[in-house]
Amino acid sequence: MSAPTSGAVDPRIVSAAAHWSHRFVSNGVPLADFQDVTGSITRWEDWCSAWTDRGAVHESLGDASLDRGHRLSAGEHYTTAAVCHHFGKFLFVHDREQMRGTHMRAVAARQKALALIDCPGERVEIDWNGHTLAGILRKPAGVARPALVIMVMGLDSAKEEMHSNEEVFLRRGLATLSFDGPGQGEAEYDLPIHPAYEEPVAAVVDYLATRKDIDADRLAVWGVSLGGYYAPRAAAFVDRLCACVSLTGPFDFAEAFDRAPPLTREAFIARSFAAGEEAAREVAARMTLEGVAGRIRCPVYIVGAALDRVLPADHAGRLARSVGGESVLNMIEDGTHVANNRPYKYRTQVGDWLADLLAT
Repeated sequence: MSAPTSGAVDPRIVSAAAHWSHRFVSNGVPLADFQDVTGSITRWEDWCSAWTDRGAVHESLGDASLDRGHRLSAGEHYTTAAVCHHFGKFLFVHDREQMRGTHMRAVAARQKALALIDCPGERVEIDWNGHTLAGILRKPAGVARPALVIMVMGLDSAKEEMHSNEEVFLRRGLATLSFDGPGQGEAEYDLPIHPAYEEPVAAVVDYLATRKDIDADRLAVWGVSLGGYYAPRAAAFVDRLCACVSLTGPFDFAEAFDRAPPLTREAFIARSFAAGEEAAREVAARMTLEGVAGRIRCPVYIVGAALDRVLPADHAGRLARSVGGESVLNMIEDGTHVANNRPYKYRTQVGDWLADLLAT
């Protein structure tokens, strides 16, 4: 499939392809699918439906595998379908109805996969201030009452995108709970972004304390991108957390807001329920670790990416210098945002670090 000439392509497609290609592939979208979809459309208005169509291809493959009794293959196809649908909706905030329809297909596809994949998962629902936060809990095979990593989403990520990240921890004997907090995933339609993110994380910790199959005395929090602010914020206030990982997060989001790509700013405006950019900046101004990071006493692993064009690269160092306890700074000099172009330089390292810290 040949790509349209660059002059005919909506700059939002060009921006999304330039900023997010490594993320799509490292989180489960086949490279050929990424090239086919981004190369076949010229209008941003067609982005969501094009990814929905590609997700449907993988759903059909999953259905066919399941009909033949090949459960593992079906689970893999449904997982890929979920990621394709997720990336159709992740920044498509201008068409809320279409975005939500594709989002629900991602949720449904991932739900189908959970019973079929290695280290099966279950959907969990957590009460927070009278609202329900949806999550996916997965446990490693053969480990009784494992330690667990609470996985915190970013501005445009959701639990359906987390499969490849979860696998890193599961292979090392750690359970995972990926959840959609306020302003994220399934919660984004009813709840705005919540700067005091320690509150929903505390609700997750309370929920985990009720589980007999999880060791709630060995919990870590991991956050990606904007979740790289949320996770340290939670670690500063929730003393039941034993470790924290911040993956290319902002130290002060007000500084980052105007530097972010336009699609990212639009998503923040929509998910903060702000009336416009000025109102969104007021929310962003409340999202700082200044005066907060010093409260963090648990060990913190911080990943920075020197070539980050979405969030300021120097914010990782600011966090490392500000925490009140032990920190490890892994600055990836050739890494772009979330270092998705160099996942081998942080994923296994973070997995091993947490596995060692949370070992019984």
